[in-house]
Amino acid sequence: MPAPVSESVFPRLEPRLPSVSKPIQYVGGELNSTVKEWDCAPEGATVRWALMYPDAYEVGLPNQGVQILYEVLNERDWIVAERTYAVWPDMERIMREDAIPQFTVDAHRPVRDFDVFGLSFSTELGYTNMLNALDLAGIPLHAVDRGEDDPIVLAGGHAAFNPEPVADFLDAAVLGDGEEVVLAISEVVREWKDEDRPGGRDELLRRLAVTGNIYVPKFYDVVYAADATIEAVVPNRPGIPFRVTKHTLMDLDAWPYPAKPLVPLAETVHERFSVEIFRGCTRGCRFCQAGMITRPVRERSIETIGDMVENGIRMSGFEEVGLLSLSSADHTEIGEIAKGLADRYEGSNVSLSLPSTRVDAFNIDLANEFSRNGRRSGLTFAPEGGSERMRKVINKMVTEEDLIRTVSAAYSSAWRHEKLYFMVGRPTETDEDVLQIADLARKVIAKGREVSGRNDIRCTVSIGGFVPKPHTPFQWAAQLDHVTTDDRLKKLRDTVREDKKYARAIGFRYHDGKPGIIEGLLSRGDRRVGAVIEQVWRGGGRFDGWSEHFSYDRWTEAATDALAGTGVDLDWFTTRERDYDEVLPWDHLDSGLDKDWLWADWEDAINPSTDVEVEDCRWTPCYDCGVCPEMGTEIQIGPTGRQLLPLAVV
Repeated sequence: MPAPVSESVFPRLEPRLPSVSKPIQYVGGELNSTVKEWDCAPEGATVRWALMYPDAYEVGLPNQGVQILYEVLNERDWIVAERTYAVWPDMERIMREDAIPQFTVDAHRPVRDFDVFGLSFSTELGYTNMLNALDLAGIPLHAVDRGEDDPIVLAGGHAAFNPEPVADFLDAAVLGDGEEVVLAISEVVREWKDEDRPGGRDELLRRLAVTGNIYVPKFYDVVYAADATIEAVVPNRPGIPFRVTKHTLMDLDAWPYPAKPLVPLAETVHERFSVEIFRGCTRGCRFCQAGMITRPVRERSIETIGDMVENGIRMSGFEEVGLLSLSSADHTEIGEIAKGLADRYEGSNVSLSLPSTRVDAFNIDLANEFSRNGRRSGLTFAPEGGSERMRKVINKMVTEEDLIRTVSAAYSSAWRHEKLYFMVGRPTETDEDVLQIADLARKVIAKGREVSGRNDIRCTVSIGGFVPKPHTPFQWAAQLDHVTTDDRLKKLRDTVREDKKYARAIGFRYHDGKPGIIEGLLSRGDRRVGAVIEQVWRGGGRFDGWSEHFSYDRWTEAATDALAGTGVDLDWFTTRERDYDEVLPWDHLDSGLDKDWLWADWEDAINPSTDVEVEDCRWTPCYDCGVCPEMGTEIQIGPTGRQLLPLAVV
């Protein structure tokens, strides 16, 4: 395992910083960052984590998940946790020239010196950045080649619910919430080190695997059938569970993190203090992996939210506070929260914001509370589907009348700009369904002009491509090919532009369909896809989530070469529909969702003769998705009847 001492690489790094763009991102020392002694434990072994969000500093530093784990781990006096991010090509070139390894930004220690290298993936397009970090760190790419001096490479985040495409590169993966499980992992590592590392890294991995919450790919064999599908995924040694279950954090009030938010030194994509007001979503949108895998809904209380906001502002100096969740306006006390916070900070420089809001959860009183301090940016709504038929297919039960009524209320209350988010490429979709997005946008502008009496009304239509995700009813769906996706987007763009009465009032933003196909490959791929990822990385693939760095040709060429002779190809993983009996690569990873329930919901979606709405079980009887009984959890919501008190003046 890692060396007893770890030397900073900063003396070698500092002279080269003037040669790279934005050198400040590699310096560290942010407000609320933590640097500990390498041997910090008052007694027994010190456990050391290097945490990575595998993207650039400007994207990775604001990541809520990594910030929370960084703080939770460093609160223990026997754990060292430091952060590392993906380096840009100019820095990579210098590091390779000068043999500077992948380093942490806190104490600039080599990542290879740590016990655990933990990566949080919110998107699969960060996989090539992981390989680059491993290589720069001097850690063998393949888990099978790692020795006793190499850290345990551990993945988490939403993408970890199907880690099979990167199974060859991982030692372990964690499903679900991380706050408690990282401490449990640390305890296992500490005990193993205190016992003088019996059995080496294999024994440590075995101890992690037998908990049932940590997936160790090397302890599972994948058997393929003659038709190239998976026949079975089975443990290859005694005591290893057949299924690995996700971890669910109950009682969010007991975990009010981040309490010491990191304040970036360089410009980042989000510069605000964020409070997660609840976790999970049971709205039942059939395409939404985040909503499915984070069940059940667990709310933070109004008092805890108020305390977190007050503390976060005081500790960071941020002037914007974001109240985050998958659907923040669904919090049972959102009205009281908004009014209480607006009362507290009225007349100050603190502004409040909500992310994208459901049309049917929005009300103008709520919006007015969030803009009371005079900052009135645009509102964002996510109808998702242009036609009512498509909204029924995806279980987004919002009517056109709901949307028009909502935007009318907003425009009549002095909002001038609204953003509407849609997706294209969902099952059963037609050209006409997509073109109705233009019709809906025109109606929004017309209503805005009518109720406001003004012509400077704006509406931005933002389009994303649908990618089928594991653990959702659409996990069996065929993905729409990129040619058809781009053709539909072009037709929609032309339809918006040809109407001179509305064209200048409607902004249109979209991404072409090619990156979505690669995301689809990585989302629903199996272990055979690992060879594709490695070839892309060896061919120069980095930062694939950035359009200026993404190369579709590089990916398709790698897929053709790496999958030759396997009986599968890029289309097999993406544009092919699966059936119920097929073993999916993630079937041995348990999110709590019942497969029969998911399949029934899938059939309801694609059957034109059914009109089945799956309602939200927060307010209706349980519809047997399986999560609560399978995971031993329950819905935790208000109202509590409590309220925020004014801040005491000191």
